[in-house]
Amino acid sequence: MSHSTVDAYPGVAGVVAAASAFVRFRPGLCTLRVVGRSREGRPLYLLTVGLDRPRVRNILVVAGPHSDERVGAASALRIAERVALDPQLHVGAGAAWHFLLCLDPDGTLRSEKGPVVRRTPAKHFRHAYRPPADEQPEWAPSIRPPGDQLPESEALIRLIDELRPVLQCSLHGNDIGGSWIQLTRDLPGLAEPLGKISAERDVPVQTGTYDALYWQASGPGVYLMPEPGERAQFDSLPEDVSRSTWIRPHAYGGMTALFEVPMWASPGVSDTSPHPDPARALADLAVLLRHQSGLSRATLAEVRPFLPAGEDAARLLRIVEGLVTMGPRVADEWEGMHPSPVRLSRAHLHALDIAARRMSLRTAGMLLQLLAAPSESAEVVRLRAAGERRLARWAADLAAGHGLTWLPVPVQVDLQTETVLAAFRLLAG
Repeated sequence: MSHSTVDAYPGVAGVVAAASAFVRFRPGLCTLRVVGRSREGRPLYLLTVGLDRPRVRNILVVAGPHSDERVGAASALRIAERVALDPQLHVGAGAAWHFLLCLDPDGTLRSEKGPVVRRTPAKHFRHAYRPPADEQPEWAPSIRPPGDQLPESEALIRLIDELRPVLQCSLHGNDIGGSWIQLTRDLPGLAEPLGKISAERDVPVQTGTYDALYWQASGPGVYLMPEPGERAQFDSLPEDVSRSTWIRPHAYGGMTALFEVPMWASPGVSDTSPHPDPARALADLAVLLRHQSGLSRATLAEVRPFLPAGEDAARLLRIVEGLVTMGPRVADEWEGMHPSPVRLSRAHLHALDIAARRMSLRTAGMLLQLLAAPSESAEVVRLRAAGERRLARWAADLAAGHGLTWLPVPVQVDLQTETVLAAFRLLAG
């Protein structure tokens, strides 16, 4: 399990095989066990590095919380290797590390249909699979009723209750942007190593985000969860961070940190200068989002008569319907954001522009996935060709407006690994 220079994401099966081999080479230090099963019956594997000792401080690392964010599995393996090779990270720190290798294996396998090597934005969104929030294991407990929880969510909650981690590290990846961290409790000083690690890899630190626009900054690129009762996110988003799995370690005095690294770096997300006309920019984004959502809605109406039968098509259809419904709601909310309770910088508007275009690109990509089956119908051929052209055009527009630089997978992994270890060292003192 060496630091590979191959510019590719590992698959679900490859990650488990690598972890199994890792355990065979370090049988006294490492174990691998199944801690639950997915909705479709796939095992959820936990790799542990460190000895079971009294009063050990447990660190839980969660990879694959979102199915289209595939860097986390490779990072988990890399962090496990670093920990195993450095006793100061386990014995010396009185710690044991636990790596949940993929929280959503069902969704991740669907995302694996896309290219595993360097890709273009069009190819990425053409194949990306992103379920709605109530089917995302970290968010689902905040949306679904208590008696209808995902088995993946329940497995993670059981694991947190068993380990009582002092730190839960959730490994995320953003399509386009920079590096940043969300914390449920402050780790003073974390912004400094984040900035240094990112600068050494020519990755911008993201100082404006769609996800944490209302979160207070502890330092550049480090965001603190709002206090109970304070606004945490846009009203158009259904999830509630205060009832997510991120909060579960608080019951045991622990905390959660989310580590975001980009596939494509975009320098605009680090521009802290005030935006000269945020109201106009927000109105323009609302127009763009309504327009693209309307085109997707019209395409969906054309596609419906040709939809294949089966669970996969029904699953994709639900996602697309949710996205075309959400688009106008998000547009309305952004249009009404001025005056904003947040001082909007150029970085914020860059992040919102990316979020709007990403929403449309995900919709376009999954509409094409609905039309993936070979067909003799001239209408299906026409719809597919038109969809491919639209996806390519929207992806090109996004790339042209944001100066994208692809980050090789080993750079993504290295960036995420070093920021996790920096957070651990701060926590461990």
